[in-house]
Amino acid sequence: MKKKQERVLLFDRSKYTLLIAGLLVTALGFILMIGGGSDDPAVFSEDIFSFRRMTLAPILVLAGYGIQIYAILKKTGNTVEEKQAPKAKAAKKN
Repeated sequence: MKKKQERVLLFDRSKYTLLIAGLLVTALGFILMIGGGSDDPAVFSEDIFSFRRMTLAPILVLAGYGIQIYAILKKTGNTVEEKQAPKAKAAKKN
């Protein structure tokens, strides 16, 4: 008789939540970088060197990537060993 293998998902709900949050922070950083150009190509606009585009947006992009990396490397709590552990403890008590 063959044992039925339990399927374990690679990511759980908390990991997906962190991945989506990191994606949103990264997207916000890229959105903040948009603009700053001049309508007239002969006129230079200093607006491209604003705090928002030069400092805040890159920090948000890097923070978003950091959140995503953390979410990927975070230990998952839904492994086969952890699912079988309560069953093994109950069997030892009997």
